[in-house]
Order: sequence, then C-alpha cells, then structure tokens
Amino acid sequence: MRLLAIGKAGGKGPEMELFARYAKRIKPALSLVEFADGVGSAPEIKRREADALLNALKPDEFLIALDQDGTTTDSPALASQLANWQERSKKLAFCIGGAEGLDSAVLARAGAKLSLGPLTWPHMLVRVMLAEQIYRAQMILAGHPYHRAGRP
Repeated sequence: MRLLAIGKAGGKGPEMELFARYAKRIKPALSLVEFADGVGSAPEIKRREADALLNALKPDEFLIALDQDGTTTDSPALASQLANWQERSKKLAFCIGGAEGLDSAVLARAGAKLSLGPLTWPHMLVRVMLAEQIYRAQMILAGHPYHRAGRP
C-alpha cells in the first residue's frame, strides 16, 4: 500500500513521526512517496504535479484520491470500503495533492475519491489522519478493540 503525496517533509518533524508510527502498524506497511510542489501558475502547478503522480502510479494500482468532493464517511464504513478496494486490487495507492488540489487527470484515473471532510487541513496532517484511519479500518476489520464504536 502506498501514499503518493505532493510536498516534501524531509522525513523530520512531529507530523512525520506520527505518520511513521501509524504507517508501520498498517499491514502491509504504508509507504510514502513524496513529490516536490509544482511551480508556475495554478493550472501549471496542477498539471506538473499530476504528471509526477500519474507517472509514479503502477498500472495495476487502484488509486484512491483524497479530494474535497470525494465521499465523506465514518470509520466503520471506511473499513468496509477498504475491504472492497482490497478485493478489487491487492495494490492500493492513496493520493494527496498539493495546495492547488488534484488535477482532473488524476481524478479521472482514480477508482475512488475520499474526503476527510469540508475543513481545510495542512497536507502534512492529512497524511497522519489518513494513515490513522487506514490503521483504524484494519483494526475494525480484524475485530480489534482499538476502535470504540459508542460514545462514553
């Protein structure tokens, strides 16, 4: 399982430490592939970032794009969706775009679009939140008590 993400964190900082904590718990481990931010006008940035992302995708990977217009769901439903995606393809790739969002070419290539909600989040935190939710989904599917379904 891979996460393709625009923006380079350089492997340091609290966000990357937290991402690494969850990424290694995920089975198979979630690997991170970072790409430099595009330069130029907004359309040019999106096109360049799309080129990098699409060139990195393997033909047999099922792409899940994080996008503001994607499906918003709760954790149990995401677990079910993750199981469905994994039945469809053993190779999953999640994609986080840059500040300008994802180009239409990336969205067209995606087999699914996922939203973490209507709020705007820093891209480095989105990596952490996505990794935690993938881990949580796997724990739900395994029947592990990590996820608490009810309120206290």
